[in-house]
Amino acid sequence: MQNNTLSFEFFPTRTPEGREKQKITRKQLAQYQPEFFSCTSGAGGTTREGTLQTIGDILAEGMAAAPHIPCVGLEAGEITELLQQYKDMGIRHIVALRGDIPSGMGLGTTGLHHANELVELVRHQFGDWFHIEVAAYPEYHPQSRSAEDDLQSFVRKVKAGADSAITQFFFSADAYFRFLDDVRGRGVDIPIVPGIMPIANFSKLARFADMCGAEIPRWLRLKLQSYADDTASIKALGLDVVTEMCARLLRHGAPGLHFYTLNQAGLSSTICQRLGY
Repeated sequence: MQNNTLSFEFFPTRTPEGREKQKITRKQLAQYQPEFFSCTSGAGGTTREGTLQTIGDILAEGMAAAPHIPCVGLEAGEITELLQQYKDMGIRHIVALRGDIPSGMGLGTTGLHHANELVELVRHQFGDWFHIEVAAYPEYHPQSRSAEDDLQSFVRKVKAGADSAITQFFFSADAYFRFLDDVRGRGVDIPIVPGIMPIANFSKLARFADMCGAEIPRWLRLKLQSYADDTASIKALGLDVVTEMCARLLRHGAPGLHFYTLNQAGLSSTICQRLGY
């Protein structure tokens, strides 16, 4: 399984203590020789400085970095300026996203509204300088009008010039395989890497899942709920379920795994060890 790629996602931290803790976390995860560390960026560029700082830290640690570039709430000129900044830093890899619509703000009439427009902008302004990742939703985006609408949206991003994709997290390998069949049947042949969410806390997980349209299978939801505040049992079950799913994904051809670390090394590290990385 060591031939499959790994990547780990972080979010910007607001304090010097958090920044130091993040460096230690990345050092622990660097032993698995990930292809890159990515860093999220808030709605409408709200964490822009924090994201830039985190990406700078990752580069200083000698690792490849991939910043998230959300386009909603930003003008094309602002996005081009940000991309130029990253290019000047030596960044070759980005995650191009529509991004969440900032609270109290509509899509507006100016700027970019969809991720395929962002991919087109990057290709037009920077050619092949950046490897462009886009998001994929095996259980469909919560705001999509239909399954078909969501699949077509993904195809548009790929046709605009995406190199590969990372999925939203899921707990059903079948949803991933079905999504793969659907997009392959529509002419998409780029690598689609499963996004993996380790399970540390049930209430947080349920909140994330409801927000992004990810399904927690009924049996798993009820089993986790039954543990109440028994965090050791929640983590133990979560490790078994997620590791088993990852092994199945890799066994059946997934090109790698992308971990949503939530800035913690422990669970992602244990899963990687169990998988033989």
